[in-house]
Amino acid sequence: MSAVQTTSPPQDDTRRRSPMAEVFFSLMRSRTFLVGLFIVLFWVACALFGEHFAPYDPLADDIINALAPPSSEHWFGTDQIGRDVFSRVIVGSRDILTVAPLATLLATVAGTALGLLTGYFRGIVDDVVSRILEAFMAIPVVIVALLAIVALGTSKATVIVVIGLSFAPIIARTVRSAVLAERELDYVAAAQLRHESAFHTMFVEILPNVIPPILVETTVRLGYAIFAVATLSFMGFGIQPPSPDWGLSISSNYGMIGGGFWWTVLFDALAIASLVIGVNLVADGVHGALND
Repeated sequence: MSAVQTTSPPQDDTRRRSPMAEVFFSLMRSRTFLVGLFIVLFWVACALFGEHFAPYDPLADDIINALAPPSSEHWFGTDQIGRDVFSRVIVGSRDILTVAPLATLLATVAGTALGLLTGYFRGIVDDVVSRILEAFMAIPVVIVALLAIVALGTSKATVIVVIGLSFAPIIARTVRSAVLAERELDYVAAAQLRHESAFHTMFVEILPNVIPPILVETTVRLGYAIFAVATLSFMGFGIQPPSPDWGLSISSNYGMIGGGFWWTVLFDALAIASLVIGVNLVADGVHGALND
């Protein structure tokens, strides 16, 4: 009698995947994330290569064709001094996609450090720093930004620092909540028993375990940073002329709407809205993947 051969059931490949691989495959299955990523990458491509495929020089004026409506020659029309709106929208993504991500990065680094500090030490350190951060958050971001820019002067670096420091307390509050939960776990107690330094415990032991909420908060803050940069440029305190920045273009042309020249503002506003929507879709996708 021949031996009966038995075959073991195939193992589920998902069991062999690392947590990061699980997050990646979850993101690739998320339509929300993929749509948002497509929108963001489109504008990133425009920021990097826009000057190569923009039909006109975004800074070149043509008074003869000023305020021309959308046509086959000028797809989005021209502004009040004859500059091609389509070219300006394409190239105008560069400044906002430079300033907003750098401001978000600064906010994330500063907020993470403050959140680790307050969540780990607690006690008087937590009380003092948290009260300062709460007082800072009580002031509207735009007011803080205006006061700082008036004092320090208008430049891209100033806008980056102001927006970054304005959003840092919000990220710090999120990180603090995560650290308070992690601090009570056994691996932190083990590190303390090994007499590891507080710096090592916070940044080597705890930080890797609070990365998910930091990633989610960072993507959310990026959307707010884009709005903040556009708002400051609109008010004349952000990116300065002759940049084709979207907020600056809206500020220069919004008075034309009353005369029926809607195209001088509409397409820049739609560009801002689409980028923010794309970033928010990415944030939703990341949040869903990390919480699956």
